[in-house]
Amino acid sequence: MNRRIWIAAGTTEGRRLAEELARKNWEIFVTVATEYGASLVEAGEHVTVFDKRLDEADMRRFLDDCAPDLVVDATHPYAAVVTETLRRVCAEKEVLYKRLLRPEGDEAECLRFSSPQAAADWLGRQEGKIFLTTGSKDLSVFIKLRHFKERLIVRILPVRDSLDKALNLGLSPAQLICMQGPFSVALNREMFKSAGAAFVVTKNSGAVGGFEEKLIAAREAGARLIVIERPEDTGIAYDEMVKFLETYAEK
Repeated sequence: MNRRIWIAAGTTEGRRLAEELARKNWEIFVTVATEYGASLVEAGEHVTVFDKRLDEADMRRFLDDCAPDLVVDATHPYAAVVTETLRRVCAEKEVLYKRLLRPEGDEAECLRFSSPQAAADWLGRQEGKIFLTTGSKDLSVFIKLRHFKERLIVRILPVRDSLDKALNLGLSPAQLICMQGPFSVALNREMFKSAGAAFVVTKNSGAVGGFEEKLIAAREAGARLIVIERPEDTGIAYDEMVKFLETYAEK
Protein backbone atom coordinates (compact mmCIF):
# COMPACT_ATOMS: atom_id res chain seq x y z
CA MET A 1 0.00 0.00 0.00
CA ASN A 2 1.25 3.48 -0.87
CA ARG A 3 1.11 5.24 2.50
CA ARG A 4 0.72 8.99 3.01
CA ILE A 5 2.81 10.23 5.94
CA TRP A 6 3.11 13.68 7.47
CA ILE A 7 6.46 14.32 9.17
CA ALA A 8 6.37 17.39 11.39
CA ALA A 9 10.10 18.02 11.19
CA GLY A 10 12.46 20.41 12.93
CA THR A 11 15.26 18.02 13.83
CA THR A 12 18.00 16.19 11.97
CA GLU A 13 16.20 12.93 12.72
CA GLY A 14 13.04 14.20 11.03
CA ARG A 15 14.91 15.15 7.85
CA ARG A 16 16.74 11.83 7.87
CA LEU A 17 13.47 9.95 8.24
CA ALA A 18 11.93 11.84 5.31
CA GLU A 19 14.87 10.87 3.08
CA GLU A 20 14.66 7.24 4.13
CA LEU A 21 10.90 6.97 3.57
CA ALA A 22 11.13 8.73 0.20
CA ARG A 23 13.19 5.81 -1.09
CA LYS A 24 10.21 3.54 -0.39
CA ASN A 25 8.02 5.62 -2.74
CA TRP A 26 5.60 6.61 -0.01
CA GLU A 27 3.90 9.99 -0.24
CA ILE A 28 5.72 12.16 2.31
CA PHE A 29 4.62 15.59 3.49
CA VAL A 30 7.24 17.44 5.53
CA THR A 31 6.42 20.59 7.49
CA VAL A 32 9.05 22.89 9.00
CA ALA A 33 8.71 26.22 10.76
CA THR A 34 11.07 28.29 8.61
CA GLU A 35 12.36 28.76 5.07
CA TYR A 36 15.80 27.85 6.37
CA GLY A 37 14.46 24.55 7.74
CA ALA A 38 12.87 23.82 4.38
CA SER A 39 16.20 24.35 2.62
CA LEU A 40 17.65 21.45 4.61
CA VAL A 41 15.01 18.97 3.40
CA GLU A 42 15.53 17.38 0.02
CA ALA A 43 12.25 17.60 -1.86
CA GLY A 44 11.56 15.06 -4.57
CA GLU A 45 8.95 13.17 -6.53
CA HIS A 46 7.46 11.70 -3.37
CA VAL A 47 8.44 14.41 -0.86
CA THR A 48 6.57 17.72 -0.53
CA VAL A 49 7.96 20.34 1.84
CA PHE A 50 5.95 23.15 3.48
CA ASP A 51 7.65 25.96 5.41
CA LYS A 52 5.18 27.55 7.78
CA ARG A 53 4.83 27.72 11.54
CA LEU A 54 1.57 25.85 12.15
CA ASP A 55 -0.89 26.75 14.88
CA GLU A 56 -3.76 24.46 15.94
CA ALA A 57 -6.10 25.62 13.17
CA ASP A 58 -3.35 25.14 10.57
CA MET A 59 -2.74 21.60 11.82
CA ARG A 60 -6.42 20.75 11.45
CA ARG A 61 -6.50 22.12 7.90
CA PHE A 62 -3.32 20.28 7.00
CA LEU A 63 -4.78 16.98 8.18
CA ASP A 64 -7.94 17.62 6.17
CA ASP A 65 -6.11 18.70 3.01
CA CYS A 66 -3.34 16.08 2.95
CA ALA A 67 -5.27 13.23 4.58
CA PRO A 68 -2.21 11.37 5.90
CA ASP A 69 -2.49 7.82 7.21
CA LEU A 70 0.08 8.59 9.89
CA VAL A 71 1.68 11.63 11.54
CA VAL A 72 5.27 11.43 12.81
CA ASP A 73 6.08 14.20 15.26
CA ALA A 74 9.80 14.88 14.81
CA THR A 75 9.72 18.42 16.20
CA HIS A 76 12.39 19.68 18.58
CA PRO A 77 12.48 18.13 22.09
CA TYR A 78 11.86 21.59 23.57
CA ALA A 79 8.84 22.39 21.37
CA ALA A 80 6.49 21.02 24.03
CA VAL A 81 3.48 23.15 23.06
CA VAL A 82 3.72 22.06 19.42
CA THR A 83 3.90 18.39 20.41
CA GLU A 84 0.98 18.67 22.82
CA THR A 85 -1.17 20.42 20.20
CA LEU A 86 -0.31 18.03 17.39
CA ARG A 87 -0.97 15.00 19.58
CA ARG A 88 -4.38 16.37 20.58
CA VAL A 89 -5.42 17.31 17.04
CA CYS A 90 -4.46 13.88 15.70
CA ALA A 91 -6.50 12.21 18.44
CA GLU A 92 -9.54 14.34 17.63
CA LYS A 93 -9.17 13.63 13.90
CA GLU A 94 -8.51 9.93 14.61
CA VAL A 95 -5.20 9.96 12.72
CA LEU A 96 -2.43 7.68 13.97
CA TYR A 97 0.26 9.71 15.78
CA LYS A 98 3.81 8.69 16.65
CA ARG A 99 6.42 10.75 18.50
CA LEU A 100 10.07 10.49 17.39
CA LEU A 101 12.41 11.07 20.32
CA ARG A 102 16.00 12.32 20.27
CA PRO A 103 18.34 10.53 22.73
CA GLU A 104 19.60 12.70 25.57
CA GLY A 105 23.23 13.37 26.49
CA ASP A 106 24.99 12.63 29.77
CA GLU A 107 24.48 15.54 32.19
CA ALA A 108 26.49 14.18 35.11
CA GLU A 109 28.94 17.11 35.20
CA CYS A 110 26.38 19.84 34.59
CA LEU A 111 24.24 22.23 36.54
CA ARG A 112 20.67 21.47 35.54
CA PHE A 113 17.65 23.78 35.50
CA SER A 114 14.01 23.16 34.67
CA SER A 115 13.57 26.23 32.44
CA PRO A 116 15.42 29.16 30.86
CA GLN A 117 13.98 31.41 33.57
CA ALA A 118 15.32 29.20 36.36
CA ALA A 119 18.77 29.20 34.73
CA ALA A 120 18.68 32.99 34.30
CA ASP A 121 17.63 33.49 37.92
CA TRP A 122 20.62 31.47 39.12
CA LEU A 123 23.04 33.18 36.73
CA GLY A 124 21.81 36.54 37.98
CA ARG A 125 23.36 35.71 41.35
CA GLN A 126 26.74 34.76 39.84
CA GLU A 127 29.67 36.68 38.42
CA GLY A 128 31.27 36.08 35.02
CA LYS A 129 30.51 36.02 31.32
CA ILE A 130 27.81 33.79 29.87
CA PHE A 131 27.98 32.05 26.49
CA LEU A 132 24.46 31.21 25.27
CA THR A 133 24.06 28.34 22.78
CA THR A 134 20.29 28.01 23.13
CA GLY A 135 19.37 30.02 20.04
CA SER A 136 17.16 33.08 19.75
CA LYS A 137 13.91 31.75 21.22
CA ASP A 138 14.69 32.47 24.89
CA LEU A 139 16.87 35.56 24.49
CA SER A 140 14.21 37.78 26.08
CA VAL A 141 14.73 35.89 29.35
CA PHE A 142 18.51 36.36 29.48
CA ILE A 143 18.65 40.03 28.47
CA LYS A 144 16.92 40.81 31.78
CA LEU A 145 20.19 39.97 33.54
CA ARG A 146 21.98 42.98 34.99
CA HIS A 147 24.88 44.12 32.80
CA PHE A 148 23.77 41.78 30.00
CA LYS A 149 25.65 43.91 27.46
CA GLU A 150 28.91 43.07 29.22
CA ARG A 151 28.07 39.51 30.29
CA LEU A 152 26.35 37.84 27.32
CA ILE A 153 27.80 36.27 24.19
CA VAL A 154 25.10 34.66 22.05
CA ARG A 155 25.48 32.05 19.30
CA ILE A 156 22.54 31.94 16.92
CA LEU A 157 21.75 30.66 13.44
CA PRO A 158 22.84 32.90 10.56
CA VAL A 159 19.27 33.69 9.50
CA ARG A 160 17.50 37.03 9.33
CA ASP A 161 14.80 36.31 11.93
CA SER A 162 17.31 35.30 14.61
CA LEU A 163 19.61 38.24 13.94
CA ASP A 164 16.78 40.77 13.88
CA LYS A 165 15.40 39.43 17.14
CA ALA A 166 18.76 39.65 18.88
CA LEU A 167 19.45 43.19 17.68
CA ASN A 168 15.93 44.37 18.50
CA LEU A 169 16.36 43.09 22.06
CA GLY A 170 19.37 45.36 22.49
CA LEU A 171 22.27 42.98 21.90
CA SER A 172 25.18 44.52 20.01
CA PRO A 173 26.85 42.93 16.96
CA ALA A 174 29.95 42.33 19.13
CA GLN A 175 27.88 40.03 21.34
CA LEU A 176 26.64 37.86 18.47
CA ILE A 177 28.12 34.83 16.73
CA CYS A 178 25.98 33.81 13.76
CA MET A 179 27.00 30.32 12.67
CA GLN A 180 25.46 27.03 11.64
CA GLY A 181 26.71 23.86 13.38
CA PRO A 182 27.76 21.18 13.89
CA PHE A 183 30.63 22.49 16.02
CA SER A 184 33.65 20.40 16.95
CA VAL A 185 35.10 20.27 20.46
CA ALA A 186 38.06 22.36 19.30
CA LEU A 187 35.90 25.06 17.72
CA ASN A 188 33.58 25.23 20.73
CA ARG A 189 36.55 25.41 23.09
CA GLU A 190 38.15 28.31 21.22
CA MET A 191 34.85 30.20 21.13
CA PHE A 192 34.27 29.71 24.86
CA LYS A 193 37.85 30.70 25.71
CA SER A 194 37.84 33.70 23.38
CA ALA A 195 34.63 34.94 24.99
CA GLY A 196 36.11 34.49 28.47
CA ALA A 197 33.05 32.45 29.38
CA ALA A 198 32.58 31.38 32.97
CA PHE A 199 29.31 29.67 32.01
CA VAL A 200 28.01 27.99 28.88
CA VAL A 201 24.24 27.63 28.61
CA THR A 202 22.80 24.82 26.48
CA LYS A 203 19.86 22.50 26.06
CA ASN A 204 20.23 18.74 26.25
CA SER A 205 20.17 18.24 22.50
CA GLY A 206 21.86 14.82 22.57
CA ALA A 207 24.62 13.57 20.31
CA VAL A 208 22.97 14.81 17.11
CA GLY A 209 22.66 18.30 18.56
CA GLY A 210 26.31 18.49 19.63
CA PHE A 211 25.77 18.15 23.38
CA GLU A 212 28.90 16.09 24.06
CA GLU A 213 31.10 18.50 22.10
CA LYS A 214 29.85 21.38 24.23
CA LEU A 215 30.27 19.41 27.45
CA ILE A 216 33.91 18.54 26.71
CA ALA A 217 34.73 21.99 25.33
CA ALA A 218 33.29 23.77 28.38
CA ARG A 219 35.34 21.56 30.68
CA GLU A 220 38.53 22.24 28.70
CA ALA A 221 37.79 25.98 28.60
CA GLY A 222 37.25 26.13 32.35
CA ALA A 223 33.55 27.03 32.06
CA ARG A 224 30.58 25.46 33.86
CA LEU A 225 27.94 23.92 31.60
CA ILE A 226 24.40 25.04 32.44
CA VAL A 227 21.79 22.66 31.02
CA ILE A 228 18.14 23.55 30.55
CA GLU A 229 16.22 20.31 30.96
CA ARG A 230 13.81 18.95 28.39
CA PRO A 231 10.08 18.94 29.01
CA GLU A 232 8.74 15.50 29.87
CA ASP A 233 8.07 13.55 26.69
CA THR A 234 7.12 10.08 25.52
CA GLY A 235 7.75 8.41 22.19
CA ILE A 236 10.17 6.10 20.41
CA ALA A 237 13.75 6.38 19.19
CA TYR A 238 14.79 6.59 15.53
CA ASP A 239 15.65 2.94 14.88
CA GLU A 240 12.45 1.80 16.58
CA MET A 241 10.46 4.28 14.48
CA VAL A 242 11.95 2.92 11.24
CA LYS A 243 11.07 -0.66 12.23
CA PHE A 244 7.54 0.38 13.12
CA LEU A 245 7.06 2.13 9.76
CA GLU A 246 8.38 -0.85 7.82
CA THR A 247 5.83 -3.07 9.56
CA TYR A 248 3.09 -0.46 9.20
CA ALA A 249 3.61 -0.22 5.44
CA GLU A 250 2.98 -3.94 5.03
CA LYS A 251 -0.46 -3.83 6.67
